[in-house]
Amino acid sequence: MLSAQVQEFIKINHRAVLTTHRSSGGLQMSIVTTGLYNGGVAHSTADTRAKYKNLLRNPACSLLVSAEAWRPYLVIDGQATLMSADNTDPEQLRLAFRDLYRSQGREHTNWEEYDAAMVRDHRVIIIVMADKVYGSAAE
Repeated sequence: MLSAQVQEFIKINHRAVLTTHRSSGGLQMSIVTTGLYNGGVAHSTADTRAKYKNLLRNPACSLLVSAEAWRPYLVIDGQATLMSADNTDPEQLRLAFRDLYRSQGREHTNWEEYDAAMVRDHRVIIIVMADKVYGSAAE
């Protein structure tokens, strides 16, 4: 569970770097835009991206969320939960994409267009569930 302090930080800071594990054992990093979702910190990506394929194989990951100037920051070590057309009811997934978008401090001007883009681009949602949280924003 994320503390109230951590949740407040994430509500106003959406810049993050996700670290996943490659099949070779090496690490792969991706810049993502995050928001609070379903008890974790989430972002969306296309199902063709390395981060998604890495997490399908090994859900262990780390997410660094920082303020615009890189400080304060926090790191969330945990496991990824994946929502996709393969494992989520279409209506539930459609609404989840909208909720995630809003949690990132944004509002869309045409939700039907947004919904169509999520399907067309084979988007998925990655939710990082915290096992450990640390960093200057977590203290």
